[in-house]
Amino acid sequence: MSNKKDYNQQEIILDSISEGVFTVDENWRITSFNRAAHEITGIAPSEAIGKYCRDILHADVCQSDCTLQQTMNTGKAVTNRVVHIIDANGNKRAIAISTALLRDKAGDIVGGVETFRDMSTIENLRKEIMQKYSCEDIISQSPKMRNIFEVLPNIAKSNITVLIEGPSGSGKELFARAIHNLSSRKDKPFIAINCGALPDALLESELFGYKAGAFTDAKKDKLGRFDLAQGGTIFLDEIGDVSPVMQVKLLRVLQEKTYEPVGAVASVSADVRVIAATNKKLEILVEQGKFREDLYYRINVMRIELPPLKDRKEDIHLLINHFIDKFNRIHNKHITGVTDQAAAALLAYDYPGNVRELENILEHCFVLCSGDLIQVKDLPVHLRRSSGANQSCAASSGVTIKQMEIELIKAAIDRNNGNKTAAAKELGIDKSTLFRKIKSLGI
Repeated sequence: MSNKKDYNQQEIILDSISEGVFTVDENWRITSFNRAAHEITGIAPSEAIGKYCRDILHADVCQSDCTLQQTMNTGKAVTNRVVHIIDANGNKRAIAISTALLRDKAGDIVGGVETFRDMSTIENLRKEIMQKYSCEDIISQSPKMRNIFEVLPNIAKSNITVLIEGPSGSGKELFARAIHNLSSRKDKPFIAINCGALPDALLESELFGYKAGAFTDAKKDKLGRFDLAQGGTIFLDEIGDVSPVMQVKLLRVLQEKTYEPVGAVASVSADVRVIAATNKKLEILVEQGKFREDLYYRINVMRIELPPLKDRKEDIHLLINHFIDKFNRIHNKHITGVTDQAAAALLAYDYPGNVRELENILEHCFVLCSGDLIQVKDLPVHLRRSSGANQSCAASSGVTIKQMEIELIKAAIDRNNGNKTAAAKELGIDKSTLFRKIKSLGI
């Protein structure tokens, strides 16, 4: 009688919890399934109890990376791991799960317990935010970048030559691919070449190809990049490093839409859209006599200037989340974010290598991180040193989490001309949360 009373009390307690809870025995059969679990999954307790948990939840980790099994094997609890299940209606649903061992009064392991929260609303909101702040594979909420996003489709629809200027690692090739993918040439090839990485002779044969016998090792004809890009787009990266001789050859392609393979006696038509990019200011090179003025005007029909990451730090949180999702898939990990201290260090850094450097930093963190959150100790040495200095000098330098938050909120409000509701939307938070932060931070 006492055991039945205890069981009823446990059932009442479990049903009063807002999170889904189920337990399994040592044979992985479900022994309890609370009301919240029923509401989240749509599966009745009577249908779940006695079944294998994998046959009820159909989670994406059931077959190869079961979290509950890891806990049962290692004895280590897991907290807030996001996985996907299939509910009773056949819909894919995101849940955040936590697992622990189940012991009897003697302390012996008799099974496992898993709690889970419905993350569908949060995940859908996150997807909406990412869609709102993305164009193709480019992510940004910076006003400068958003302005580029707005005109990018119109640029893509035309067939004009585009010049993309920006520091190394700022995403010039991503923008070139976006223009190609948004254009009528999207079903044709996109061919990229780094002009600054090759000497003249090799660059010419790479761009235009060559005929058999053109030089000693030319045993047979070879197609160049312009041939391969026919009907599509060619991306000439680091065009500012091209020699004066090659500048003349490129000018001819742009002017006459023809070129000659090395060793050829006839010209070849080039139905290719040209997108050029450089990390240098070509206008200055023209003034210095290092870049042909006529070629500059040919490629500078439409110019896109990309800002460095240090000038759009409001993008860092978006990019961190994007790269965490990417590396979770690549490295088969389940990292959910970064600690406040690590976030402060990442926000305070100036990123001379721009977005590419941030991506490399986070991949470095993935190798070292053993928990759910990236910590300061997981950062590269130069960021750890910077973080330590910032924390010890917080009062004088002002580089604190609070100050970073203040600056981001102020910038968002300024961009939206004082409209706090619009600022909240841009920051991806509820307006009541923004008003509360404004008050608590004294903005």
